[in-house]
Amino acid sequence: MGWFKKREPKKPRLIEEASAIFNKNADFSCSYNDDTSKPYWMCYQKTLVENKILHEQILPYLNDFQGNSLKDIKKAIPIESIIITKDIEQIKSSILSGYVMLQFQSNDKYCALIHAELKKTRSISLPEVEFSVVGPKEALVESLDTNINLIRKRLPIPELKVKELKVGKISKTRVGVFYIDSIADKANVHTVLQRIDEIEFDHINDSSYISQMIADNEMSPFPQLLDTERPDRVTSVLVEGKIAIIVDGSPHALIGPTTLVEFFSSFEDYFLNWFLASFFRLIRLFAVAFSILVTPIYVAVLTFHYELVPKDLMSTLITSRREVPLPPILEALFLELTIELLREAGARLPTKVGQTIGIVGGIVIGTASVEAGLTSNVLLIIVALAALASFTTPVYNMGNTIRLIRFPFLIFAEIWGLVGIVFCFSLMLTHLIRLTSLGRPFLEPIYPPRVTDLKDAFIRMPFSKLYNRPTVLRTQQPQRFSEKKAEEKKDIDE
Repeated sequence: MGWFKKREPKKPRLIEEASAIFNKNADFSCSYNDDTSKPYWMCYQKTLVENKILHEQILPYLNDFQGNSLKDIKKAIPIESIIITKDIEQIKSSILSGYVMLQFQSNDKYCALIHAELKKTRSISLPEVEFSVVGPKEALVESLDTNINLIRKRLPIPELKVKELKVGKISKTRVGVFYIDSIADKANVHTVLQRIDEIEFDHINDSSYISQMIADNEMSPFPQLLDTERPDRVTSVLVEGKIAIIVDGSPHALIGPTTLVEFFSSFEDYFLNWFLASFFRLIRLFAVAFSILVTPIYVAVLTFHYELVPKDLMSTLITSRREVPLPPILEALFLELTIELLREAGARLPTKVGQTIGIVGGIVIGTASVEAGLTSNVLLIIVALAALASFTTPVYNMGNTIRLIRFPFLIFAEIWGLVGIVFCFSLMLTHLIRLTSLGRPFLEPIYPPRVTDLKDAFIRMPFSKLYNRPTVLRTQQPQRFSEKKAEEKKDIDE
């Protein structure tokens, strides 16, 4: 096909306007072809258009095109998405979305926009944050269309709805809202759609932006939407009646409404026997409480409550602190901040270097601080165990929250001792009671108390007992399956 023109006719008005908008872009192409039976103008962004589609599914059919109008293009070119329009704003947004602009006559008032988008995405890989030994090994990726495919193939039902919105004044980021129409509460769906639609921001990079902007209380350190990278977890909560939000360009989905106890349950719990799953879940809850309280209790006891220490242990504490010049609070803050510095250094450095820094740095700094008399070896062990316990949290965002709230407990322990710890815990509990997730109680089933929802809270009961959906979701179908049929055990010979 010849692209060298002897003489270019006057550009059509729409082609002229599009060229005026994009001609400063180095990757913009606008050309005229008169080597066919019907000459045409074509404009597109070269970096946004798939060359294979252009040269195999558009240009060969244009060369043989015998139609009289743009409407005949839809029959001639084997591409489903073809738009006939004269709206310059739609033309502008379509070209930036990978469409090819086509126009024949200089006096034509309309142009054709042919979809030929170049899609470059990484392949589906293993989950990195929520890895499990047992269960599926697929993770969400940055492409919204691929993520829709991963979810739809697990839920092949027409009731699964996907509402797409564009958020960001400049970025126009695609945001998909997933829910099962026959199960999810209409009020929850309306709340999510309304809050996303009302977002006023110029650029959306990741799902974490959406999580912060639609949260019920943006001043709370606790995440109010659950973050996951597993498509199997997304489909599982959709069946429960929850809503999922996936942002194009982000490999993580947001789930809501959610509750506090869900942040301490791993999705791998459902792949294990319910005895093992319940045991591991209780270990995580104990580890979180230990991580938050053990260092403040140490500071409170050594500052105000010596009488609580057993006599045999008192001699060990006196020996370990004999040469330490700092009070317990400064000693604890020094070690806690050191642990946080090591965490940040390990997270910001390349993987292999970060692991080395974390291990070697912890050993060297810990040993040196004890030998220098800045900290006691007992507190060093306590802080190390507290840091180790905080890593048991399955959800990364909640792990960061636990890292933060240890410091207010330390301050109150230094001021009022054990009374200060109780007071700080009361403040946190009051905040959690008032906190909501998409308008639903965040502390449920603890407050308000829901006995039926306790079957999958602190422990996980057998699947035959999980016949009701969570009460807090107010679903259209509260019952998941028949309780009597689930408990029946038919003999193989029957």
